[in-house]
Amino acid sequence: MVFGDTASTALRTNIQSYAISELTETAKEKIHVVTIHLGNGCSACAIRGGESLDTSMGFTPLEGLVMGTRSGDVDPALVSYLAQEEKVDAVEVEHWLNKRSGLLGVSGLSNDMRELMAAYDTNSRARLAVEVFCYRARKYLSAYLAVVGGAEAVIFSGGIGEKSPAIREKICQNMEWCGLKFDSAANSLTVGRDGRISGADSRLKAFVVRTDEELIIARETGRLIRP
Repeated sequence: MVFGDTASTALRTNIQSYAISELTETAKEKIHVVTIHLGNGCSACAIRGGESLDTSMGFTPLEGLVMGTRSGDVDPALVSYLAQEEKVDAVEVEHWLNKRSGLLGVSGLSNDMRELMAAYDTNSRARLAVEVFCYRARKYLSAYLAVVGGAEAVIFSGGIGEKSPAIREKICQNMEWCGLKFDSAANSLTVGRDGRISGADSRLKAFVVRTDEELIIARETGRLIRP
């Protein structure tokens, strides 16, 4: 069963299952992983046997991880509280949560992780935004490892996930309890390409996998129309 899945998350599940199958020479049906897709939109997904068990996105993409301008998880009572305090309707609060929150709202500076990392050492709100972003991703990663019940790998994808070694390393800090031994040298060299970023002796592996949605759409279309 897939809880609250979206078309985009289902597509990424296919992409990442195919990629890990090729990287590890493992049949797709035997792929048990947790994926962390990080960009302006973000999501986590627990995948067992190549199929989605759970995803951080719910009724709308607003649920889940902290994103560029989306808040991610908040107490539902916040909507009525802000509506009453600010004398606006719920639709306006929903607009704030979608367009004025997340990295932009916390930092007060930008929704672009590159700008926030550049200001990390000098701007306390930029630093807070980065730390909250990484904390929420690590929280979902840990929860979904339990959901999968024996994951072999963690996969990072998306613009931030593929191109920001510093963010990946922050998310994977103190994850030795689950068997993840991070390789900082391999991580720093893996930018915008597929590759392994965990140590050779890591029980839980970690990979970067590029999100080539067009390729998977073409593959799936070909599979459906093939006689």
